Amino acid sequence: MEHKDNLLSVLSTLFRWKKQLLYVCLITGVGAVAITLLMDNWFESSTIFYAASPDQALPKPVGVEDTDRKYYGEPEDVDRILTICESGAVANFIIDKYNLYEHYDIDTTHKLAAFNVMKAFRGHYDVKKTEFGAIELSMEDKDPVMAANMVNDAREKVVNIAQSIIKGNQKLEMQTMTSTIDEKNRYLIEVGDSIQNVRVKYGVYNTITQSEGLSQQISKAEGLLARERARRDILSKKRFSGVGDTLAMIDAVIRGTEEQITRLNQILDTFNKGVAKVELLDKMHEEASEQLSLDQERLKQLEAINNSYINTIFLVEAGEIPLRKSRPKRSIICLAAVFIAFILSVIAILLLDTYKDVNWREIYNGR
Repeated sequence: MEHKDNLLSVLSTLFRWKKQLLYVCLITGVGAVAITLLMDNWFESSTIFYAASPDQALPKPVGVEDTDRKYYGEPEDVDRILTICESGAVANFIIDKYNLYEHYDIDTTHKLAAFNVMKAFRGHYDVKKTEFGAIELSMEDKDPVMAANMVNDAREKVVNIAQSIIKGNQKLEMQTMTSTIDEKNRYLIEVGDSIQNVRVKYGVYNTITQSEGLSQQISKAEGLLARERARRDILSKKRFSGVGDTLAMIDAVIRGTEEQITRLNQILDTFNKGVAKVELLDKMHEEASEQLSLDQERLKQLEAINNSYINTIFLVEAGEIPLRKSRPKRSIICLAAVFIAFILSVIAILLLDTYKDVNWREIYNGR
């Protein structure tokens, strides 16, 4: 057995087998061309978009300057859209809309029909995040128009699902807010009733003018009382006809004024006891009313946004009808087939030439 231990001997061996090597490569090339010509052309259409920030679905703050609103989504927002893109809801939507069972020639009566159609769909459907943070959704099909239609419909389905998730959360928030508003309305009614009861009980109707009015009445009554007492003292020292009747009238006025002052002081004491309670209840009522107004305004905003279109993506490029096929790459396939055939042929030639003197029958028989 001659060992091939240098490049020249290897080249010499290959040269002796050059015809056979050429025939193998030629036959492989022709076969590869024939096979690739029988392969169907596939066309790929892609759409590119960015995820929008959830801030787009939030109502503007009531009474607060809106300065931190974001437009483009964060990485977690991109991941959420990617998850929706790869969800079964999108896949099933495209499968049903375009009847991919028939399109991919899958028997619907087979027990694995759903698995097979999903597998076939996933083989032609691709979702990835680009190096610039965008989302690229691709779909390939033998029909270029159908490929473009499917990829655009898939993107719109992603938008619809993202919107439905946001709107679902908004509806839950609106339900909670509606219950809160109802509770605050009941609370305001209770506080209003309490204010009315306290006003009646303590005679408090206007905490500012009523206090000033009572003070003025007491001061006026006290002044009248002092004046009448002074008159009585002056008249009691004089002796003239009819002075007794005058003194009696003055005493009556004094007693009436004293009773009036006592009554006014009682009213003022009662008023002072209730004024703090009324002011507290008024403040509680005012704060609750303001908060209720803010909640009602926020609820209106949520309802308006929920009934409108919510932007969940920013479209960069819609799926267009591809003009060139994406596969098969016939030239690459043919070159690869010829190259592989050449390498395998070289290995086979060297092995045959190296072990041509070996008696394989003796080895097999154990001799």
